[in-house]
Amino acid sequence: MSTNQTDPLATPLLPDPLAFLDDEVAALRERHLYRALRVMSSGQGPIVSVDERRLISLSSNDYLGLTHHPRLREAALTAVRDFGVGSGAVRTIAGTMSMHEALEAELAEFKGTPAVLTFQSGFTANTGVIPTITGETDLIVSDSLNHASIIDGMRLSKAPRKIYPHADVEALRAVLDEAVRDGRPGSGEPYRLILVVTDGVFSMDGDIAPLPGIVEAAEAAGAAVFVDDAHASGVLGRDGRGTVDHFGLHRRVAIQVGTLSKAVGVQGGYVAGSVALREILTQRSRPFLFSTSHPPAVVAACREAIRVMVDEPELHARLWDNTRFFKAELARLGFDTGRSETPITPVMMGNPETAMRFSDRLMDEGVFAQPVVFPTVALDLARIRTIVTAAHAREQLDRALQAFSTVGRELGVIRG
Repeated sequence: MSTNQTDPLATPLLPDPLAFLDDEVAALRERHLYRALRVMSSGQGPIVSVDERRLISLSSNDYLGLTHHPRLREAALTAVRDFGVGSGAVRTIAGTMSMHEALEAELAEFKGTPAVLTFQSGFTANTGVIPTITGETDLIVSDSLNHASIIDGMRLSKAPRKIYPHADVEALRAVLDEAVRDGRPGSGEPYRLILVVTDGVFSMDGDIAPLPGIVEAAEAAGAAVFVDDAHASGVLGRDGRGTVDHFGLHRRVAIQVGTLSKAVGVQGGYVAGSVALREILTQRSRPFLFSTSHPPAVVAACREAIRVMVDEPELHARLWDNTRFFKAELARLGFDTGRSETPITPVMMGNPETAMRFSDRLMDEGVFAQPVVFPTVALDLARIRTIVTAAHAREQLDRALQAFSTVGRELGVIRG
């Protein structure tokens, strides 16, 4: 029987329109900017299995060690047994469960705000909020080192934006004074909203935003303040309530964004603010409207994590004890840790090739600490980014510091 089908192997090959990607990958390798994905075959924790090696991990955002906390595990297992593995739909169709509402009410109480809305991640929270509440008649004023999710959120907005030098309150004040004085370009009309956006803790350098000065400058200009507290949630403030609580600035910060996938130990993001903010996001925020809601196990584990943070303050204390010890010892060894004030401690390398080699050699010495290079940081600011957690034993940190000392001297990063 004859057919009109042709042999696909006999079809002439056409030029690959994506062939340029091979060249781009090759260029990244040549410039020592290509980062291979490390494969982990264990759960998160102070000791992990990476590429079939058992290593001390300094690369996890699990600040409080909650990913394996027995109360969270039991909450997740119970939720799966009772409610299944998925929520089935987006929140506006059939994907809102009573547990979603309960989590948001508990988060609002924890944060000291009237309302909270959860998102699938901290990234989608920022890209969901910023373009929803800002438009052509508004102005966004952003710190130069804000997180990529803030940058992408601004790109999705039709609002113009101005960038001020990192953590420079006087420069921010000048930008705001000019915006109030001159108004919108072309018309001189006042902006409907001036939104000042800053990270609470900056994820690459580990420094804390000068939030009191930012709030004062914003209030003088009639602007609203937006704080991304991803790396402050569970780390700063009472029981980890965040930067706003750390500085006692409740009711003076309009919007707080945070994550449930770092110190909280699970997955997701949240936006804390007014009831009206929550309501408008449920109606217009695209990530909320077009993404399936969190599965029951995630919601239940997040709810339990909030209770654990309140019930077990020793986790928070241990995190900061380990942080202070590790920072002091790195400094004593002669490493440059930049301006870090938090458990995020960069070990500055400068050169991307040095950072890559340093990380590889640390693995040989039994330590998993990842390099951070361009475009995450500037070309000449490559570093090893380390995070200690409440789960690290002092003996593990001692071994990690010995590895840093050995490799640092070998590669000439420190001397003596």
